[in-house]
Amino acid sequence: MAAVGGITECKGTENSLEIDNLAKFAVDEHNKKQNALLEFGKVVNAKEQVVQGKMYYITIEVKEGGENKTYEAKVWVKPWEDFKELQEFKAVDAATS
Repeated sequence: MAAVGGITECKGTENSLEIDNLAKFAVDEHNKKQNALLEFGKVVNAKEQVVQGKMYYITIEVKEGGENKTYEAKVWVKPWEDFKELQEFKAVDAATS
């Protein structure tokens, strides 16, 4: 069980449909907001934080212009309100990936 406010690793992210769906949602939202054409590749890593709902920190590999790039997305989810919002979507420095 995650502690309130603590960020913890999501277990089994390689096979998690929920995390994949959140990552795809993040890419789609980014594409809409920025008029971009990123294509979802795979989830590299995911962490979660219990807030009012859950904040997911997802590292995503995408295709951008034929090249693989890595982005970090922050998605806030409140399932009881059917609420899901992309809080942040940023490129990861190539030196760290």
